[in-house]
Amino acid sequence: MTPGTRTSGRFDHLRGALREFPALLWSFLYFFFLLTGYYVLRPVRDAMGASGDVEAVFPLALVDWAAARGVALGELTLQLLFTGTFIAMVVLQPVYGALVSRFPRRVFLPVLYLAFIACLLGFYVIFDRDVPGRGAVFFVWVAVFNLFAVSVFWSFMADIYTDIQARRLYGFIAVGGTAGAFLGPIITRVLVHQIGVANLLLVSAALLAVCVGCILRLGRWAREREQSRGATESEAAMGGSMLAGLRLLRDQPLLRAMAVLMFFGVGVGTLLYNEQAAIARQFYPGDEARTAFYANIDLAINLVTILVQLFLTRPLLLRYGVGPVLLVPSFAILLGFAALTASPLPFLVALVQIATRAGEFSLSKPARETIYTRVDRETRYKGKAVIDTAVYRFGDLSFVWLHKGLAAFGSHVVFGVGVLVAGAMTFGAWRLIREQARLPAEKA
Repeated sequence: MTPGTRTSGRFDHLRGALREFPALLWSFLYFFFLLTGYYVLRPVRDAMGASGDVEAVFPLALVDWAAARGVALGELTLQLLFTGTFIAMVVLQPVYGALVSRFPRRVFLPVLYLAFIACLLGFYVIFDRDVPGRGAVFFVWVAVFNLFAVSVFWSFMADIYTDIQARRLYGFIAVGGTAGAFLGPIITRVLVHQIGVANLLLVSAALLAVCVGCILRLGRWAREREQSRGATESEAAMGGSMLAGLRLLRDQPLLRAMAVLMFFGVGVGTLLYNEQAAIARQFYPGDEARTAFYANIDLAINLVTILVQLFLTRPLLLRYGVGPVLLVPSFAILLGFAALTASPLPFLVALVQIATRAGEFSLSKPARETIYTRVDRETRYKGKAVIDTAVYRFGDLSFVWLHKGLAAFGSHVVFGVGVLVAGAMTFGAWRLIREQARLPAEKA
């Protein structure tokens, strides 16, 4: 079979899926506009995190308190921002649990996104008036928004598609997110000098408003399908405790394995990201060269991710299930960190970063999300949210401080510890594969 024939076959699969599942287009657009809106905000967030103006980042009371005690607040910016993000996740988790418990899906999903839009309108005022301390609040909020909004998106997908359908469709849906991740920074780069930072927040709010329209359309389609099968569970509130997610994490081996994989997966990403910054400063002292280095990495990640999502994710999930799709990226990261321990050069760092992030977006993430199609709705929304928000940010918090302690010993030590973290992540993937095999399988 020629490459052209294989490519034509892939697009035949896509056309067939669109005919069979009209909701696929709305799912694609939902994820596309969601990640476009997020990636419009991300450069603004990163600029705040890298700002040397502590009064723009932190509240004046904290700046004065640190100055009076001789604390160099600027040297702890990222560590403090990650700590604040974790605290916010812990505080907001019960609020999300209460929302999910008391309201049906058709209510709490639009309400959640409308709340995000309202926050962006508030940030527009804050940025327009250059309110001191805006950087820290915005940095934490964007991190919370990203994790909750994306987690809810995949919970919703697991609610409306079955396991077999997810294996067929998630690769195509993920392409929408990757395309949005590619477009968002371009919008910011083109518009930031013309309309300013504050107005970019309005652009993102408009994109989220489109997401609300997609949610309403998908909800209508899902209800029609459920009613045709005599099912009405999505029309009822889920009930249960607002802290049920923590209880589920404690009681379910599947969720514990998912949490181990998430925690150490975040760990390898955080160690690699922070050490990459140190290596880039060493080898590329100029701003232009360093920016080009990062831009090339992001371009390669997006390109590899889209190619894998289009041509590999679907056939691998359908033919082999989640096992190989979870283990292959894990072993690639383990080998990559071992190579970096021996030779932490920029080119090799870039290759491992591409393999890590592209593998996560194109293989690991869709594989994990298909598992949630086979669990009950409380696990799907509440248990998953705890892992995607609190566990994720606890991993960020733990490893950003760990890197702070390891950095003084050099890149070889950082990546050597990273090998151990990657090994723990691989163990988590193996445990998750075993636990998901015990779930009831859907007949094709």
